[in-house]
Amino acid sequence: MDASQLRRAFTDFFVERGHVSVPSASLIPHDQTVLFTVAGMVQFKPYFLGDEPAPFKRATTIQKCVRAGGKHNDLDQIGLTSRHLTFFEMLGNFSFGDYFKEQAIPFAWELVTSVLKLDPNRLWITVHLSDDEAEAIWRDQVGVPAERIQRLDEDNWWQMADTGPCGPCSEIYYDKGESFGADGGPAHGSDERFMEIWNLVFMQFDRQPDGSLVPLPKPCIDTGAGFERILPVIQGKGSVYDTDLLQPILRVASEVTGVDYGADQSSDVKLRIMADHARSMTFLVSDGVFPTNESRGYVLRRIIRRAVLRSYQLGTSELVTPKLIQAVIETMGEAYPELISQRNYIISSVQREEEKFRQTLQSGVVQLEEELKRGSVSGEVAFRLHDTFGFPIELTREISNERGVPVDMEGFEVLMSEQRSRARAAGLGVDQNEEETEHYRSLLDGFGSTLFTGHETTSDHGRLLACSGPKGEDGHYELFFDRTPFYPEGGGQVGDTGVVIGESSEFEVVDTSYVAGSLVRHRAKLLKGIPVTGELMELRVDKSRRESIRRNHTATHLLHWALRKVLGDHVRQQGSLVAPDRLRFDFTHFSPLSDEEKREVEALVNSEVIANVGVETDLMAKDDAMKKGAMAFFGDKYGDVVRVVRAGTSSIELCGGTHVNSLGAIGLCLIVSEASIGSNTRRIEAVTGSAALERVWGFEDIISDAALKLKASPAEVSEKIEQLKARERDLRDQVKVLNKERLAKTAASAVITSGYCVLRQDGLSPEELRELALMIRNRPGVKSVVVAGSPGGGRAAIVCAVGKDSGLVASEIIKGGATKLGGGVGRQVEVATAGGKNVELLDEVLVEIQNALNSGSEKS
Repeated sequence: MDASQLRRAFTDFFVERGHVSVPSASLIPHDQTVLFTVAGMVQFKPYFLGDEPAPFKRATTIQKCVRAGGKHNDLDQIGLTSRHLTFFEMLGNFSFGDYFKEQAIPFAWELVTSVLKLDPNRLWITVHLSDDEAEAIWRDQVGVPAERIQRLDEDNWWQMADTGPCGPCSEIYYDKGESFGADGGPAHGSDERFMEIWNLVFMQFDRQPDGSLVPLPKPCIDTGAGFERILPVIQGKGSVYDTDLLQPILRVASEVTGVDYGADQSSDVKLRIMADHARSMTFLVSDGVFPTNESRGYVLRRIIRRAVLRSYQLGTSELVTPKLIQAVIETMGEAYPELISQRNYIISSVQREEEKFRQTLQSGVVQLEEELKRGSVSGEVAFRLHDTFGFPIELTREISNERGVPVDMEGFEVLMSEQRSRARAAGLGVDQNEEETEHYRSLLDGFGSTLFTGHETTSDHGRLLACSGPKGEDGHYELFFDRTPFYPEGGGQVGDTGVVIGESSEFEVVDTSYVAGSLVRHRAKLLKGIPVTGELMELRVDKSRRESIRRNHTATHLLHWALRKVLGDHVRQQGSLVAPDRLRFDFTHFSPLSDEEKREVEALVNSEVIANVGVETDLMAKDDAMKKGAMAFFGDKYGDVVRVVRAGTSSIELCGGTHVNSLGAIGLCLIVSEASIGSNTRRIEAVTGSAALERVWGFEDIISDAALKLKASPAEVSEKIEQLKARERDLRDQVKVLNKERLAKTAASAVITSGYCVLRQDGLSPEELRELALMIRNRPGVKSVVVAGSPGGGRAAIVCAVGKDSGLVASEIIKGGATKLGGGVGRQVEVATAGGKNVELLDEVLVEIQNALNSGSEKS
């Protein structure tokens, strides 16, 4: 059975038993507690927690997962074991309050023995110490011999967090045989010999803050089977790398490095790392992760550079990632068609990162080798490797550990605390305490989801289901209705504002957002009356504000399309803000936009606006929408049925926001600014409609005012400014000549006594004082000149120039005076300058210097 057949067999088995086949979720989870999707249950977490009602009782998935960052991190194990991978697929079946252990356990046994044909005599079972029920089902109902059922403690207990849903779990292990290690079953034997292939989680308790366990009213099932771990068992292979899933990629890694797999243990580890990381980088980029210095992007960058470094250590200076990614797509493209459609984008994104790293790789390795020879890697060098040569600190530590050399992490952390904190940064979330969360869940359970009618209207009547408040310092209330035209903040679009009017009370709505997944919360200020729940109230959105938001949201779609057309398909949205006064769009790109590129983007957007094509919206299956070329916006959550917005001739997006009916309503779109907000990430801010018109008027006012002051027409302003600049240059040159003549006259009239001159001349800049001193020094017979003054009255400046053959040292002559003025002077032989803030002591200092020179001393 090959990989494709295993996928079909697993899915068909559970679909035949009443499970809904749910597509794999993105590797970028909506659950902000994990960096990547790490298990099949992640996309179902809102159902397990009760935040949202499950749309089905049974489900089955083949979920793509990455464990390479945060608390779920297998990165350091890659290549060293036969079973660990950073990217893997998790097979799973789930029950949301439907069946429990009595069916989940027989399902699993039937699949592995009857469908996958695994030898029952090589299968071992573990259960939790407390789970008599599960052991009895395995032993009495399924027929597993008691001697192959072992009890474990923490390893067979699962929980989401310190409180909340939890329960025992039961795992199926496969005995690979004596050649893989010691006997003794999963509890006592070798990890390489007894390989876990399936974990059945029995979610049956709710752990309370005091640690007590309360049975859940509807226990759930969450199972996860390692696709890549089952495959070698079926195919009779000893390692995940020996199957039809990874062998083709491993073969390419061998070809691009010229190193045979199996020839040497050390090189085999490096080749396995390259093969594994090729899959992770391919799928992460496909799902919208981009190499950066923050969060997920940082992990991706580390994965890419880790693979490239291994190829370099194997003697390869040529690019390796394009061929590795091509091998991944050829192997996985049938199961994940998006890899094929995004082939060029994935390869170009990763290749650019590899090229960037290879520019400094050799120099970085040389520096690291020098440190390793010294026996330790200082924090300063670790910092330099990270900051200058692109070596993630984990990579430096990994290489150092291989050689048994310590790294000064404390010193590194002092220098890199900000970067390290960014790499670990968690996602954003709404601040809610446990009591509020429970309140929202109870409202959702009692009344169901809020019906949003705002796509069709900005005014509607809704029944007030619940009202709480006043809350916080601002005294706002929270209102919940059965239906609402108010758009709740999401997809980058801000929430609507407006008014709610009823017989008993009136409110001003200041913000609208989702809570508990699908419940719309209206934060509002009570204007008059006392709210009465159950009352039918009129909900009016601020129409003018909504129109501005609609213009900006549709313009954001056009901007996204235009940027991809001008800059290339690597442009991907990384975030957005759609507000009434402006729009902000964050996207992946490697360099600042030139003026020509910004103008071309603006021209494309406004050409669509001028064409005034209608904006079409349709509801359709997500798969159908993606086939039509629809793009998904970063961070948005989509169901099986999605809303597709077609704006103009080419822009088609999945979007739940509000949009104009035709593009002409945007009026005008102007780019206000474009800047970097991080590695490979840019931000554009723009305005539309009346805000764009006001911007144009503002520029017109500036030009008109300039024209008036220049006594020219607006068209002549630029030419007039150039004329003024030329005239200014001429005048500056003339002033220089006059100043030089003035200084020359002053120098010629300066009094010289016994070869010395001490002079005060206020109103001159330090540079002019220096020039004057040099002019006087160049007069015949002059040994030393000291010129001082106050350029603007706030500070004192002093200059000393001595003749070349005088035998004097300029800095020694004014050293004492400089100190008295509140400054200092370094050793300067022919010309020394100093200054200070004690202007009132200037005359006193000059007298002292004059006396010292008269007495023939070089010290003041």
